[in-house]
Amino acid sequence: MKYKQPKSEETRSQSDGEKEQPELSLHTFDVVTSTNQKLWELLEGGAKPLTVAIADRQTAGRGQWGRQWQSEAGGLYLSIALAPQIPAKNGSQLTLCTAWGIATALRNYQIPVLLKWPNDLILWERKLGGIKIETRTQQGKITQAVVGVGINWRNSVPDTAINLQSFFQTQQTPTIVSLEKLIDVTLEGLLHGYQRYLSEGIEALLPSYLELLSMRGKSVVVDGCSGVVVGITASGELRITQSAGAATGIW
Repeated sequence: MKYKQPKSEETRSQSDGEKEQPELSLHTFDVVTSTNQKLWELLEGGAKPLTVAIADRQTAGRGQWGRQWQSEAGGLYLSIALAPQIPAKNGSQLTLCTAWGIATALRNYQIPVLLKWPNDLILWERKLGGIKIETRTQQGKITQAVVGVGINWRNSVPDTAINLQSFFQTQQTPTIVSLEKLIDVTLEGLLHGYQRYLSEGIEALLPSYLELLSMRGKSVVVDGCSGVVVGITASGELRITQSAGAATGIW
């Protein structure tokens, strides 16, 4: 990725010389409440789309549905600002395309990541990371979006989660050797998924997204209704067949 140096003392800049990559404005911090909140503050101060906030640690990381994301030192915690200009009703498609992009990028490094609806990255049936998207709208369109990503690198995690260092200990040769490389891979994948979505639409991504859906074919209970997951709609809803021959419900 290409990075430029913003006018801030709390920043860093790096470049790996790749061509035709978007230039990102990268801001790094030791500790923040959350990278999403910090990035909104930067945007309110005049920062532009493709600004990225990265922190070593978060004291109040945000997860889906208001849950707190555990953010101890040693993990990847970043947020990137986008300006999608898409209908507000399509907001969930941002989660689909960015999650697909990140998972695909990690799989290109021989890390068999799957996706758990709506926003989790899964490795060996345990949580590797998650995505939290916040948006602002004007006249029915999403004019600003902040995409927050957390991935377990070498931070301690509960039994229900996994970090990449634990995974690499089982591999002959680690394919990602530093947190800085993981940041590059994550941002490249996220932007690849986002740009494909803008140019081709969500329908072009859904078939490959469904191939990575960890819940597909499994029994689940949603809002008190049990059934088998059969897919995802273009609007980001879960499709569940409640019984043989019954209509498919959408959640």
